[in-house]
Amino acid sequence: MHSSNLETLSQTDLAAIDRATRWGTSFVAERAETWELERRFAKEGFESAGQHQLTGLLVPEIDGGEAISKLGLARVLEEIAATDFAIAFSLVCHNNLAGSVARNATGDLRSEVLPGLVTGSSLGAFLLTEPAVGSDAASISVTAVRDGDEWTLNGEKSWVTNGTHADVLSVYVQTDETLGHRGIATFLINANTPGISRTPAYELIGGHGLGANGINFEDCRVSGESLFLPPGEGFKAAMEGIDLARVLVSAMCCGMLRTALSTASSYVRNREAFGARLADLQGVRFKLADVATNLEASRLLTYQAVQSLEDGRDASVEAAHAKKFSTRVTESGIASCMQVMGANGAKRDHPLPRHLAASRLTHYVDGATEIQDVVISRSLLD
Repeated sequence: MHSSNLETLSQTDLAAIDRATRWGTSFVAERAETWELERRFAKEGFESAGQHQLTGLLVPEIDGGEAISKLGLARVLEEIAATDFAIAFSLVCHNNLAGSVARNATGDLRSEVLPGLVTGSSLGAFLLTEPAVGSDAASISVTAVRDGDEWTLNGEKSWVTNGTHADVLSVYVQTDETLGHRGIATFLINANTPGISRTPAYELIGGHGLGANGINFEDCRVSGESLFLPPGEGFKAAMEGIDLARVLVSAMCCGMLRTALSTASSYVRNREAFGARLADLQGVRFKLADVATNLEASRLLTYQAVQSLEDGRDASVEAAHAKKFSTRVTESGIASCMQVMGANGAKRDHPLPRHLAASRLTHYVDGATEIQDVVISRSLLD
């Protein structure tokens, strides 16, 4: 961590980073491989995160939260992802929802939903993506039709992080397709409401700990009080947080790549081949030097973008650069670190195979790499 960044972190930030680091290296490290091999949501991981005050990080202290800075949150997630990306991504989705509820919900809806999200006694999920709608969030087709004091929801959501076990669903719906993105509203719904069904968890290349699945709505009736963000506000809210989400994925990539570099460096120092340490072979040394340079560049891009967001500046292009670069060098860098370890790099007695699979997923979450290219090229050429 660069000293210039440390100077901008509050005591609350530093305490949360310290808690996250210790929790990641103890509780998560002992269980992450099991969650992956059993291909299931890290339920006990989330419950433990609540006990370690890691589920209300963006919620004001008056509501029982920590209210840490964006910079602090990025550091927290870097530390957790250094052990396991899946639980880190699960937690960022939950924390973002809790923060949004704290900022935007009022009255009974707020008092019903927020306390459980803060303590971690209830798990939150965003439902934005659909089977036929990925990065084009304005085209969502799940409908909400008003019927007196109630609304009826129909349609299907996909790629729901935390979806297999979520208690609180933040559902983006179209209330009037003639209005386009201005018709999009958001509801906060109890996941046990009649008319809601979940698909089994997706079988993925990795990252099973984040519990991604599909959720269906069939004539699901909800009260008018569950309207969280009215038509016109839903899409805006979804887009507002996207730059921070992209930068946080970049921070998680930095954590995984850091672990890969330290694991490989330790291995080659202690392994001999052809009468010398692997660490003394120039081919090995230069490969790891390249990874170190990319890690340094990745962290600089990431934390520069976080600082811009912290300062209230438009960071959409900086966030796009950070996510595009970090995801790319993390996947290739983890593969390089595994390569210098020879066949032992592929064994699951260290976290690199799990990190490599997760690094592939980072290319898709919070806007595919090609969407980052759209943002960057638009700033250059339009």
